[in-house]
Amino acid sequence: MSTSVPQGHNWTRPVKKDDDEEDPLDQLITRSGCAASHFAVQECMAQYQDWRQCQPQVQAFRDCMSAQQARRREELQRRKEQTSAQH
Repeated sequence: MSTSVPQGHNWTRPVKKDDDEEDPLDQLITRSGCAASHFAVQECMAQYQDWRQCQPQVQAFRDCMSAQQARRREELQRRKEQTSAQH
């Protein structure tokens, strides 16, 4: 019996077939405008396989998503106020 060394996370993405739907998470990230920073996190994790080494990329992605969520909340609030004003 041989001892195996844990391989860690597999951070590569499977090749997408034409007939497969895009992952909902990927759709969300793409629509958020944060795809580049998400890709940077993925690339860093693929290289280092240690999230501690990737904290600048993780923080940039977190900041981007937080800003996007704030914009989304503001937009929803504006729509709610417009709908209320019309009734």
